[in-house]
Amino acid sequence: MTVLCVRFQPPPMHEAALPGLLGLLEEFTPVVEALPPDGALADLRGAERYFGRDAVELASVIRVRALARYGIDCLIGAGPGPMLARMALRDARPGRTRAVPGDPAAVAEFLAERPVVALPGTGTATARTLAEYGLDTLGRVAAAPLSTLQRLVGAKAGRELHEKANGVDRGRVVPHAVSRSLAAERPFDRDELDPGRHRGALLSAAEDLGARLRAVGKVCRTLTLTVRYADRSATVRGRTLAEPTAHSAALTAAAYGMYEALGLQRARVRALALRAEGLTSAEQASHQLTFDPVDEKARRIEEVADRARARFGPRAVMPGTLAA
Repeated sequence: MTVLCVRFQPPPMHEAALPGLLGLLEEFTPVVEALPPDGALADLRGAERYFGRDAVELASVIRVRALARYGIDCLIGAGPGPMLARMALRDARPGRTRAVPGDPAAVAEFLAERPVVALPGTGTATARTLAEYGLDTLGRVAAAPLSTLQRLVGAKAGRELHEKANGVDRGRVVPHAVSRSLAAERPFDRDELDPGRHRGALLSAAEDLGARLRAVGKVCRTLTLTVRYADRSATVRGRTLAEPTAHSAALTAAAYGMYEALGLQRARVRALALRAEGLTSAEQASHQLTFDPVDEKARRIEEVADRARARFGPRAVMPGTLAA
């Protein structure tokens, strides 16, 4: 085992605390990748040799230091690669590291009975397609011919799915990946039932993200919504945008769409967070012209609002709903 996937507990954890916790991991290895808002991957190949301890033993030391310095516990999964470490994290419990041994037989046993959606990067649509043909577990997917999978989900996706189901983990830990994304979290003072207040929090977060993206000259390709509930569980949904954007209206529409698709109704929500990912330079991004005067007017107003905020502060201009 060479990779740890760490999630700091309890949520919600403000993202401002994450750099300090990443520093704790960097005491053991420089190869640390942030998984905002509350997690990280750490490649311990060099650390195992240097400290003379395996990944599970080092995970115990990390957990103790996080508790002593920050009062934060850790859920930790360990595996021979990032994919298996992420999957192991789902079975982890406070005080106990869930580890997947590196030998092929142990990896196959770990994966065999798990549903297809347990694979990182595999969505419900792909899982539904495979289930229609009886391929509802990773063990069955691993045993299926590669040509069959490629006919069902496409050549590239079928090959990747076949490799992952057989325990082939080609991922790697990319240091300092935190700069690839921006996040805005909106916690509630108490568990919130009102969908109107949920939408208000999403509007506030989307406006914040849009302003920050435009301030640094970036656009995002995907938007991720995290809903944290009163029982400390969470739901995460992601959406690839029609085009890379920093336009607040587009971010808000995507956030509303993901929220409404969840059908939460009377869910007791503790916090909502939006994350803009896949950041690229705004100068290199293309924008589809719509010849829509409403869209053009909204973008001009946005430019004026950004200049006002830069001069008079972030609350100088805001949507009327938030001002009320």
